[in-house]
Amino acid sequence: MRTVLFAILPEVVLLDVAGAADAFRIAEREAPGNYQLRFVSTQSTVRAAVGLHLDKLEPLPQHIPDHSVIVVTGVTSKGLRLDSAPAITLVRWLKRAMENETVTLMCVCAGALLAAKAGVLKGRECTTHHQHIDDLMQMEPAATVHANRIFVEDGRVFTSAGVTAGLDLTLYVIGQQLGHQVVAAVARDLVVYMRRSGGDPQLSPWVMHRNHLNPVLHRVQDAVIRDPAANWSAARLAAVACTSARNLARLFAEHAGCSPLDYVQRLRVALARELVSNSELGMERVAEKTGFSSAHQLRRVWRRWEATPPTAHRARVSG
Repeated sequence: MRTVLFAILPEVVLLDVAGAADAFRIAEREAPGNYQLRFVSTQSTVRAAVGLHLDKLEPLPQHIPDHSVIVVTGVTSKGLRLDSAPAITLVRWLKRAMENETVTLMCVCAGALLAAKAGVLKGRECTTHHQHIDDLMQMEPAATVHANRIFVEDGRVFTSAGVTAGLDLTLYVIGQQLGHQVVAAVARDLVVYMRRSGGDPQLSPWVMHRNHLNPVLHRVQDAVIRDPAANWSAARLAAVACTSARNLARLFAEHAGCSPLDYVQRLRVALARELVSNSELGMERVAEKTGFSSAHQLRRVWRRWEATPPTAHRARVSG
C-alpha cells in the first residue's frame, strides 16, 4: 500500500487538496489496498484560502514509508511566503523526504516553488501556475520551466499548472500506478475528462474518444475497457447500451467520433502493445489474449492504427 501525504500550508487552495484527494479516495475504493491518505502540516489547524479551517492535521512525519506519494499543494499568492516559518519547515522536511529515492513527488500549482526551494527541481523539467512561471525560473535557473503545459513528468517528480490541472496530474499518476481500468473508473465517477501531458505526441487509446458526457457511451466504453478481449459483437455492445446496434453506431459517431468497432480495435491494439513490450508471450498468444483470431489479424489491425507493426519474435521483458 502506498502512503499519500498531503503537505498543507496556511492559505492553501482547497481545490488543490480536495481534487487530488478525492481521486485517490475513489481509486482506493475501486482497487482496495493501494492508497492510504494522510494530511500533514507544520501546525494542527490551517486556515484555507476560502476561510475554512482544516483541523487535526498530522505533524510532518520524521519517517516516510517507501514508495510514498507526497502531494505539495498550492497556496494563494497572498499566502505564498517562502520565508515564513511554516514554509521553511516544510521545505526542510521535503528535502529530507526526497532523499528516499522510492518517493514520488506531486506538486500542484505553487507547490512547485516549495520544491524548487528544497532543491528538488534542479536539472529537471517542470511547470507551475502561469502566475508563478517567472518566479520559478528565477528560483531554480537550473530547471527547464515550461509555461504552456498542464503538467510535466520528470522521473519521480511531477509538477502541474494548478487547480484543475492538479486533478489531471492525479489521474495520470493513478493510471501509471494502478492501470487504465481503475483510472477510467475514477474519471467517470468524478465526471471529468482524462487528459495526458501537453507534451505527449499523441493521446493514449485508453483515454481517446471519451471527451463527452453521454452516459450510454460511457457505459459501453467502461465495459470494453474492463475486458477488451471479449467477444464484442455489434449486438453485444448494443445490449450493454440498451439500444439498437444502429443507434449505438450513430451515438458513437456523434459523441466519440469513431465507430464502435474502431473503439474496440484501438483498445485491443493498445493492450497487445503492452503485452508485446512487457511480457515473454509470442504473437499468437498475444493475439489470443487480446481478442484477435490470429497473429495475422493482429498485425493487420495493428498496421491500421500504428505506424510500426509488432515484431514477430518474443518480446523482451522490460526492466
